Amino acid sequence: MAKALADGEPRRAAPGPRAAILLAVAAALSGCSNALPVEPAPYASDPDCATVMIAAPEALGGLPMRATTSQATAAYGDEFAIVVRCGVEPPGPSTTPCVEVTSGTSRLGWLVADEGDHWVATSFGRSPAVEALIPKVRADQAVGDLLAELTPSAALAPENGLACR
Repeated sequence: MAKALADGEPRRAAPGPRAAILLAVAAALSGCSNALPVEPAPYASDPDCATVMIAAPEALGGLPMRATTSQATAAYGDEFAIVVRCGVEPPGPSTTPCVEVTSGTSRLGWLVADEGDHWVATSFGRSPAVEALIPKVRADQAVGDLLAELTPSAALAPENGLACR
């Protein structure tokens, strides 16, 4: 109940523990409203994707990771987000240029395709495969640097016998 102050204005009681909890939950849920909608890859539920995504970097190219709407996905940055999906179809032998990237103790092949305003990089020789959509406005000349940051986590997927040649 509100009590009257000396000037006649009602004084509101401080919120109780239940109200504080409800406010905290509402604040946390409101943070979920800006999750980036990302279509999950066909094999996103593969248990190896969980291993890959748990190891995904917290930041990529200096951009912080942000929430997404799908399992086995990550996004980095707000405008022109870099999107990473685990569980895409593992590519077979291809004429798409394959780039070997070494980062620390991890070595991984990536098929890199020019898709107009994006680069699409798909891990090669691993199943499940990881795909990175990199807007050219973000990294037109630095795709290799971003792939070096992604390689340690993507290389956690099991090898499937294929390698860059």
